[in-house]
Amino acid sequence: MARPFASFSFSRFRAIVKKEFLQLRKDRASLMIAIFMPIFMILLFGYAVNTDVNHLPTGVWDQAKTQDSRELIKEFTNTLYFDQLYSVEGYDSLQSLMDQGKIKVGIVIPKDYSYKLDTGEPATIQILVDGTDPNAARTAVSNAQLITQNKAIVLQKNIRNGQGLIMSRIPLQAEVRVLYNPNMKSLIFNIPALIGLIMQNVTVILTAFALVREKERGTMEQLIVTPVRPSELILGKLVPYVGIGLFSFVIVLATGILWFGVPVKGSIGLLTALSGLFLVTTLAIGILISTIAKTQLQAMQMAFAFLLPSVLLSGFMFPRETMPLVIQWIGGLIPLTYFLQILRGIFLKGIGIDILWRETLSLSVFTLLVCLAAIMRFRKKLE
Repeated sequence: MARPFASFSFSRFRAIVKKEFLQLRKDRASLMIAIFMPIFMILLFGYAVNTDVNHLPTGVWDQAKTQDSRELIKEFTNTLYFDQLYSVEGYDSLQSLMDQGKIKVGIVIPKDYSYKLDTGEPATIQILVDGTDPNAARTAVSNAQLITQNKAIVLQKNIRNGQGLIMSRIPLQAEVRVLYNPNMKSLIFNIPALIGLIMQNVTVILTAFALVREKERGTMEQLIVTPVRPSELILGKLVPYVGIGLFSFVIVLATGILWFGVPVKGSIGLLTALSGLFLVTTLAIGILISTIAKTQLQAMQMAFAFLLPSVLLSGFMFPRETMPLVIQWIGGLIPLTYFLQILRGIFLKGIGIDILWRETLSLSVFTLLVCLAAIMRFRKKLE
C-alpha cells in the first residue's frame, strides 16, 4: 500500500509554493481583485446594506395653511421617517410625483383642518403611499398611523384640560391609501426586478467570455489579420447574443406573468423595446470585460465584481432612498438601477415613456459609452 506522506519533500513543496507566488505576481489583475475587492466590498456594502427604512421622500398638499397644519407636518418630519421634499397644490401633482418615483408618501391636509379642531369635530387627513416597495410602504403606513394616533391623544388631552370635557370621538384620523400595490405583496415587487437581474447576469456572463475564448483558442490572431475592423467585430459579436437575450427575456417575462400571476399594467411593447436597449447595454459591458481580461478566470472574476454590487446598489433588495448619497451616486453608475425603475414603472404603475424618458436616456448613454469603450479598448490592443 502506497504511503502518500513517506516521500513528501519539503524542498519540492517550497518550489511549488514559490512557483505559485510567482504566477500570482505575474497575474496582477487576479491579485488586485483578491486583495482589494474584499476591502472595497465591505466598505461599499457596509453602507448600502441597510434594512432600516427612513427618510422617505414625501410630498405635502396643505390646503389649510395654518399653524395647526404646519405643526402636524412637523410631527411627521421630526420622526425622520418622512422628508418633506415637495409642497404641491392638488392630487394631480402628488400623483405625478409618485409616478415619477420622486416621492413615496403624499400627505393631504384638508382645508377645514384647523376649523374642525377648534370646533371639536373629528378631522381626517389623507396619507397616500407608494406600494411598489412593500417594505417601505409598510413602514410608511405604520408610522403615519402611529404619528396620527399620538397627535390625536395630545389633542384629546388638550381639550380635556381646556374645556373640562371628555371627548368620546377621536379628534384626528388618518385615511391611508396604498397605490399601485394595495395589498403590498412582495411577489409583485420582486418578480419584475428578478426579470431585470436574470437578464443582466445571463448576458454579461455570456459575452464576458466572447473575446477571451478567442484569445485562449488562438483564433484571435486569425481574426486580427483579416480586414475586419474593431467596430465590425464588436458589433458582430453582440448581435447573436442580442437574439439569445431577447429569447431569454420572453421566457422569463412569460413565466412571471403566467406562472406567478404578476400583471403588466403598462405597455408590453414599450417594455420589450426598453428591455432590448438594456440587453445591448449589458452585452456591451460583457464585451468590455472580455477586452480587458486575459483569461476566462479573470473574465469570471471581473463579471462577479460587477454583478454583486449591481444586486445591492441598484435598488433590487434595498431601497436606494435610505442609502447615503455617495452610495446612491455609485448606484447611479449601474444600468440595472435605471432598468429596475423602468420594469417596476411599467409593471406596477402602468406609466409610459413620457415619465420614463430619463431612465431611457440614461440607458442609451450607457450603451453608447460602453460600446465605444469596448471598441477603443479592442483597437488599442490591436495597436
